[in-house]
Amino acid sequence: MRQRRANTGRRRTSFATLKGMQEFNGRSIWAVGRNYGAHAKELGNEVPDSPMIFLKSGATAVPAGVVQLPDFSSDVHHEVELALRFGADFQFDAVGVALDLTARDLQNVLKEKKHPWTLAKSFRGSCPLSGFRPIQLERNQQFRVQLWINDVLRQDGHTKDLIFQPEVLREHVLRHFPVEPGDVLLTGTPSGVAKLEPGDRARARVTLNASWTVEAEWSFT
Repeated sequence: MRQRRANTGRRRTSFATLKGMQEFNGRSIWAVGRNYGAHAKELGNEVPDSPMIFLKSGATAVPAGVVQLPDFSSDVHHEVELALRFGADFQFDAVGVALDLTARDLQNVLKEKKHPWTLAKSFRGSCPLSGFRPIQLERNQQFRVQLWINDVLRQDGHTKDLIFQPEVLREHVLRHFPVEPGDVLLTGTPSGVAKLEPGDRARARVTLNASWTVEAEWSFT
């Protein structure tokens, strides 16, 4: 079992690693489950008929760099996602890329008991998150979302395949939850999720076109 690092509070390291990128400074990370049909099916889950929202603490976000896997799970999966930031007017004003790390062994137990997923989804370091690139997001604008593990492409999805598009998710979250400017919405992960091992390297990318990308890299211990 890995030695657990002492909790010394949230590190003030920079999320803005590229020129023009902005740091995450929100309170909450709102996430949607099973928003790609192929991902729902690969885990044997039903496709939802309305957005399935869960919450990751803003304190789970970690910038590009080193991420320590939790010592209480032996099956942490990567889930790459398009990350959208809420602006002052609650429209999306910037784009990033995130990993929704999931303790799958714990999540399966929690699901069987019909308990909340918090332990499996909101543990320390469970949201590796890039800086944010400002953008005036247009309705139905589409992005490609990709993840490489140790230089091997593991996940490759396109937001045109989302069950619920970003604008639908934005309206749903604002209607039901206390969203604040600076909060982030994770829009779901494509198929290809798999277990991470200590020593793995991850490179995540969101692409709008050949000249517009957001990318970040992490290693895991």
